[in-house]
Amino acid sequence: MPIDMNGLSPKGTDKLIGDIRGAEKLFLRGRQGRGEDLESAVKYFLEFLRGFECIGIDGPCVTVFGSARFDESHPYYQLARELGGALAKAGFTVMTGGGPGIMEAANRGAKEAGGPSIGLNIALPMEQKPNPYVDRFIEFEHFFVRKVMLVKYSTAFVVMPGGFGTLDEAFEVVTLIQTEKLDDFPIVAMGDGFWRQLRDFMSNTMLKAGTISPEDLDIIRQASTVEEAVNIIKGC
Repeated sequence: MPIDMNGLSPKGTDKLIGDIRGAEKLFLRGRQGRGEDLESAVKYFLEFLRGFECIGIDGPCVTVFGSARFDESHPYYQLARELGGALAKAGFTVMTGGGPGIMEAANRGAKEAGGPSIGLNIALPMEQKPNPYVDRFIEFEHFFVRKVMLVKYSTAFVVMPGGFGTLDEAFEVVTLIQTEKLDDFPIVAMGDGFWRQLRDFMSNTMLKAGTISPEDLDIIRQASTVEEAVNIIKGC
């Protein structure tokens, strides 16, 4: 079930978040009793079910991944805002993780352009507060459930500059495409030279070591401009 923070004191909010995080840590620590594992599985199922019921998207949807840490004065925020607007004008629903930074910028651009804007937020004690530019907002308690929803309802992905979470989301999609668990939807990397060293690592280290194939390098496509990114998505 979603977390309702309304009416909670700061101490009460901290305790509620702490209880959730503590339960996750306990579950991931190792084997529990059969009853405890069954209870966890039911909670995850109900969270999936709520997501299926709440997310209704008509037409193609593009998910934008990126950091929560850029404010509106940052060039990456401005780029994501421009991207969100261009995607909306091209007829795409724009979906993000629903938080601040790049996510807010992409949702903001879509909303300003009159297009659908969706946020799938994650309950965290820091950083991840819902942004005000979403038409539909759903809050999840577990990262993996949220990631499934972001992938399930999207037909393209744009990876903006970000941290560990952005890498986790991006490479989850890359792995699904590489292993043919997901259709070959376009994944577009943006942000000037932010991803250049990662690209070099994949081609100069992973490819040479034989841990990936030459065609795997084509799963993530590079775009220098918003127009180029939108054209890649529309072309696929």
